[in-house]
Amino acid sequence: MAAPAMLHLTIWIGVPVLAAFALSFTSYDVLSSPEFIGLENYMDLLHDSVFRRAMINTLVYVFFVVPVAMALGLLIALMLNMQIRARALFRTAVFIPQVTATIAVALVWLWIYDPRSGLFNAILSFFGFPTHDWLSSTTLAMPAVILVGIWQGIGLKMLIYLAALQALPEDVYEAAAVDGAPKWRQFFSITLPLLKPTTFFVVVTSVISAFQAFDLIYILTDGGPANTTSMITYEIYKSAFREFRMGYACAQSIILFVVLVILTIINRRINGGDRGDR
Repeated sequence: MAAPAMLHLTIWIGVPVLAAFALSFTSYDVLSSPEFIGLENYMDLLHDSVFRRAMINTLVYVFFVVPVAMALGLLIALMLNMQIRARALFRTAVFIPQVTATIAVALVWLWIYDPRSGLFNAILSFFGFPTHDWLSSTTLAMPAVILVGIWQGIGLKMLIYLAALQALPEDVYEAAAVDGAPKWRQFFSITLPLLKPTTFFVVVTSVISAFQAFDLIYILTDGGPANTTSMITYEIYKSAFREFRMGYACAQSIILFVVLVILTIINRRINGGDRGDR
């Protein structure tokens, strides 16, 4: 079982990472052979204001999308773990955005944010509030993108938390109920600690997924207006396939890789890894 995993790790992860690391020290435009330029790409990144803006935008996106989507996913999982009518229907409805193509999701939200005939402005007009050009505003575009990211990410987190909740031991709750512990006390003293390994897994996968946000940005705003919604992955795409600066794009990719590794290590230290308290 270990051999196929090692083969996959080597071919599909190890080789591309090593190739990107090597190309990050070159000037490579696809049409000509790579030319070694040392640390020039990384020095250029230090003075690239657009890349710094993309890095800040990405951190803001991750900061809001990951915790809010996790909290809503856990809340919905707790409700769907109860014996309620049409529970399977609600589970499917919440999970649908996760399995829907991001392009379809983005097109629907483009209509919702449409300044002339969109749903949001129609609701605001109905209640007498001023309308907005959501995706063209330098102050509203990022919150609008974050809202879509949260909405799309709830389903998978809900499903993971729901599976974890259904695996929790019932006898612990029965003992707590006999001792007179209220539901809120059971949640904070039993449920949350037992969900610690699941939370660690959800945090790591959610952070990595949020850092890789690209298609939503590409379709909704194309990084605009004025780079206010540009993310690291979008800048990598622009450098590689619009400007054909493959070496520079590889240097940006290595920076993103290092940031993800550091965040994963920090999160593992904070949460104690996947050891849990079981």
